[in-house]
Amino acid sequence: MTAPDINSPEEQIRYRRGLEVMNSVDGGSAPAVMENLADIAPALAHHIVAFGFGDIYSRPGLDPKQRQLVTLGILTALGGCEPQLEVHIRTSLNVGLTPTEIIETFTHAAGYAGFPRALNAITTAKKIFTERNLLPVNQD
Repeated sequence: MTAPDINSPEEQIRYRRGLEVMNSVDGGSAPAVMENLADIAPALAHHIVAFGFGDIYSRPGLDPKQRQLVTLGILTALGGCEPQLEVHIRTSLNVGLTPTEIIETFTHAAGYAGFPRALNAITTAKKIFTERNLLPVNQD
């Protein structure tokens, strides 16, 4: 079995659709991730955009905020995904999630994924919230 030709017209259509979706939600942090892969894994960069955003994020069943809540929960549960959490915390803020909703997502994940993973996610969020001058987070 051969790998798909990422330069084929069909793949380029998926990529362009994915790029449009990615740019609408991410607020500018994803292109840096793609550039980091350009010289070592360009096909992976292509598939992140074409599959991740062109096929998955563009589906109609969830809105961008719901997709980000799911993504934050999964990345927290996986653990060791702090660089990806940084991207998705920024994306979550860009699509309208509040800092309180983001922290509540991590707090909720503690019951399923454990306190260390939730704490790692919150530490990552604190970095982003500090950059964006969103501290302190008010939780009622």
